[in-house]
Amino acid sequence: MTDLSILILDDERKIADKVSAFLAKHEYTVFTAYYPSQAFKILNHEKIDIIISDVLMPEIGGLEFLKRIKSTYPGIEVILISGHGDMDMVIEAMHLGATDFIPKPFGFLDIQLAIRRTGKYLALQNKLHLVENRHSLLSRDLESRIDRNLIGTSRQIKKVLELAIKAGEDKDASILITGENGTGKEIIARIIHHASSRREESFSPINCSAIPDTLIESEFFGHQKGSFTDAREDKKGYFELANGGSLFLDEIADMPFNLQAKLLRALEEKKIKRIGSLKEVHVDIRIISATNKNIEKMISENSFRIDLFHRINTVTLHIPPLRERPEDLIPLVNYFVDFFSSKKNKPLPEIDPEVFTRLKHYAFPGNVRELQNMVERAFILSENNRLTIEDFPRIEKEAQEIPSSGISFNLPENEMNLIREAMISVNYNQKKAARLLGISRDALIRRMKKFNIKISKELDA
Repeated sequence: MTDLSILILDDERKIADKVSAFLAKHEYTVFTAYYPSQAFKILNHEKIDIIISDVLMPEIGGLEFLKRIKSTYPGIEVILISGHGDMDMVIEAMHLGATDFIPKPFGFLDIQLAIRRTGKYLALQNKLHLVENRHSLLSRDLESRIDRNLIGTSRQIKKVLELAIKAGEDKDASILITGENGTGKEIIARIIHHASSRREESFSPINCSAIPDTLIESEFFGHQKGSFTDAREDKKGYFELANGGSLFLDEIADMPFNLQAKLLRALEEKKIKRIGSLKEVHVDIRIISATNKNIEKMISENSFRIDLFHRINTVTLHIPPLRERPEDLIPLVNYFVDFFSSKKNKPLPEIDPEVFTRLKHYAFPGNVRELQNMVERAFILSENNRLTIEDFPRIEKEAQEIPSSGISFNLPENEMNLIREAMISVNYNQKKAARLLGISRDALIRRMKKFNIKISKELDA
């Protein structure tokens, strides 16, 4: 259990230093801070398992510090120390997530026992996470590392995720991801990277269409000082920087034809040369590529090398556009609403059901990225903590542009008229009307109350 990493936080330096020295002697990894601000700096750069913190401190109190830790670093366990604690404060600390509480004065044995108790709790938590990860499509570790905007419930997306994780487990397989703009190709690429044994190494995304042709070779392979006019110092290229990890080549179809041969050679030989150097540098990377273009058509037009195409698509994953999986709309909208509510510190708004109805009939040329922008705009401009169709002007405009055919598309109005017509046709017999409408009698009664339809045997004028 001495492989635990512990942060000591106490403004009384003698106490903090003595506790730190004792724990270091027992082969724990120990970090010491005298102020909360110092502690947060350490947390930004170090992996900490347990924090032992005083309650009364400058800057912020121990309970406020505990709140922030549990909000920002929920996996870290906190042991509080205080000579000023009463039972109410202890209870509040436990409610806020403290694992243990040590009153002053204390001995080193008290500290050691608290760490052992907390260490056993951490070990149990780790076992639980392992079991949960085995039974989940995306592990908790993987979910924490990626943007989950892509996640949906449709069969198509689940299949993409399954293939991405399975392909990712082979750390050397080259993978080509296809799909329209905004479908989430980079998210899938990150899933592939983090599902592999390369997950602790770098994931380097490169947009091939964003690099000027004159710089692209230098950016990919690096250069030596003096090799051209602006080469004022040695520079590593993307291949060297991503060594050991994954290089994500977005919009690979836009790569200049003359560079494709050099890329192919680098992939086949696993070696590169910087511009201006004769020395070969060995590189070990996985290539993940993505495009929204038809590469096979480009091959027939001699604008993309067929040998490079076969090199980068050991496995091909296609992400279907959002319009082909409307069942993902509701979970995605709910995800984005929850995300922006948390980000902008606003309460969760209600969503008018008409919003979902209209969204399912929209083509989404910009796919998930467009939906995200729509939801953010609606979230900002909505009133009375409710999202309505008026907050989605693109959807509303498209609905208004549908040519009129003399048919009313007002769903509640049509439902009310259908119920009235059914009742009249069966002489107001609710049981027969319900059978005619394909619903139960109870459902019919509920709808009649909703639309304030009275039973009357008077014939319509």
